[in-house]
Amino acid sequence: MIPDAIRLITFDLDDTLWPCKPVIRRAERVVYEWLQRHAPRVTEAMSLEAMREHRMAFMKAHPELLHDLTLVGLRTLEEVMSRHGYPAVLAEEATAVFRAARNRVEPYADVVPVLERLRESYWLVSVTNGNAQVEETSLKGLFHLNLTAAEVGAAKPDSAIFHAAAEWGGVKSREMLHVGDDPERDVLAARRAGMEQVWVRREGALPWPYLEHRPPALVMEELSPLARVLGARA
Repeated sequence: MIPDAIRLITFDLDDTLWPCKPVIRRAERVVYEWLQRHAPRVTEAMSLEAMREHRMAFMKAHPELLHDLTLVGLRTLEEVMSRHGYPAVLAEEATAVFRAARNRVEPYADVVPVLERLRESYWLVSVTNGNAQVEETSLKGLFHLNLTAAEVGAAKPDSAIFHAAAEWGGVKSREMLHVGDDPERDVLAARRAGMEQVWVRREGALPWPYLEHRPPALVMEELSPLARVLGARA
């Protein structure tokens, strides 16, 4: 069970607070349509799928950049623009178009009510390996702090983002709870950092994948039970 000492709660974003894949796919289409208008030689030579494959290949070749997905996107677009005779500034503009579309998320129905309730009694910090800008989404103002892997220089399951949240809040790891959907990047990463964990297993999620590691004590299909458990203590 969740100990009474909890003072700060960290939340993963993608697939915890909103479905990720539809957001990314829509943002990719928005950028591709923008490129059709502003850099047509690119889209004449590359399909949307080819551009996605190019980005995946770049990521595989440059693992040192994986904590900063915005930079990854920019560098791959710069390569494509250069290859087809366009200035690098167009890559920057296309990246801005992607980020704006990336922020058009649709939170699960349970998210806003739970965050509003918990915010009254706990420090709430968003922590993500992705590049959504929370203050540009419909969740603006619900977190006390928003941290990204790019800002702290390392992606989960590295503990850097949790340590940054702890330092900001002036709390110890045993006073922290992490809520996330990914067994490795969220649950086990938080456990190694000395935090309590909640596994959010949304509809369609796979079973717990590790025989050598126990699942967390609290497994939820949505966030509402968390509000009931923690809200009762507030």
